Amino acid sequence: MARHPLAAAVLFLCLLSVCRAAGAGAGAAGKGKPSAVLLPVSKDGATQQYVTGFRQRTPLVPVKAVLDLAGATLWVDCEAGYASATYSRVPCGSSLCRLSRSAACATSCSGAPSPSCLNDTCGGFPENTVTQVSTSGNVITDVLALPTTFRPAPGPLATAPAFLFTCGATFLTQGLAAGAAGMASLSRSRFALPTQLASTFRFSRKFALCLPPAAAAGVVVFGDAPYAFQPGVVLSDTSLSYTPLLVNPVSTAGVSTRHDKSDEYFVGVTGIKVNGRAVPLNATLLAIDRKGVGGTKLSTVAPYTVLQSSIYKAVTDAFAAETAMIPRAPPLAPFKLCYDGSKVGSTRVGPAVPTIELVLGNEATSWVVFGANSMVATEGGALCLGVVDGGKAPRTSVVIGGHMMEDNLLQFDLEASRLGFSSSLLFRQTNCNNFHLG
Repeated sequence: MARHPLAAAVLFLCLLSVCRAAGAGAGAAGKGKPSAVLLPVSKDGATQQYVTGFRQRTPLVPVKAVLDLAGATLWVDCEAGYASATYSRVPCGSSLCRLSRSAACATSCSGAPSPSCLNDTCGGFPENTVTQVSTSGNVITDVLALPTTFRPAPGPLATAPAFLFTCGATFLTQGLAAGAAGMASLSRSRFALPTQLASTFRFSRKFALCLPPAAAAGVVVFGDAPYAFQPGVVLSDTSLSYTPLLVNPVSTAGVSTRHDKSDEYFVGVTGIKVNGRAVPLNATLLAIDRKGVGGTKLSTVAPYTVLQSSIYKAVTDAFAAETAMIPRAPPLAPFKLCYDGSKVGSTRVGPAVPTIELVLGNEATSWVVFGANSMVATEGGALCLGVVDGGKAPRTSVVIGGHMMEDNLLQFDLEASRLGFSSSLLFRQTNCNNFHLG
């Protein structure tokens, strides 16, 4: 179960080089349509963002992007040297433009034709969900290539010959991990990666997300594939617990129209327990009201779980009461509750601290969070409870951040509208770094 940072880095970088030749058409080289394709994932230490890589354009070039469970489409900076022999505009009023729910149309570019300067072209609104900045951009299509196997190296590549995405501007990449040229949307939107890849390759509209901690590798798997981990751990649909995916009736995007629904993933958290004891909460905050306020969503751009102020106070007070015997350390922003790490024991699933349970639906199902996903180790040796105060009136009451999802397998089944979750893979003596396909 030991991690190998160098091996993880080599695996991720291998995708960005020519590991295998790309296949022709919508399939792998010399084969029919794949049953699954994948993206490798690494964690950027400077920003705490989860980064992936794929190959795009003709000839194929490596592209680095930040993973996002929100967003309408993949967006890529088209201003900084985008060159391709196969890009094509999506015309205004076309069926693709209508399906993208866009009423925008680019008509006034007078420069030399390029992906960022086209006329009679459907317009989109790419958003940097880290900085919450949006802009306008052309909606175009181009070749996208993703690997079909994982370990010992990614490849061969499956090719989507006309993958729809939105052109972003160079300034929109500010705040993203170094080298990232855009954001890869995993949302429920029609033209986000999960649905578009399922349509292209004709596999199930679902994907599995396994986020790694720093210096390890993770993966996103689209389609139908066994969830196999070394050494000899295979998770099937029957291995996971499930809860419905909820739809927020009001868009949470930076740019939207009046009747748009949110493309993000919400779940029905109805309570929170610490060490098995229910935390007293204002239950109305956990429901989504008709204005789209409240509820619980999952986010890969929030590094840590964010709680509305009254929920934050209740949870941290309950956790402090259950850990009164552990010597405290000074608070370290953005965390309030920190402990002397040398006084905290260790278990297979991380620091020996009380569990946090996210009670789902009618209490028959809970997402149990252990120390590896609730505590954050600091450089000074302190261990801090990894939740932050989101303010008194946030748009969403509970945002489950990336740290809480690490080394958990999450299956987003868009056809059944449900979320499957494994709880910590560390219990099974494996982790996301050990995923194997092919």
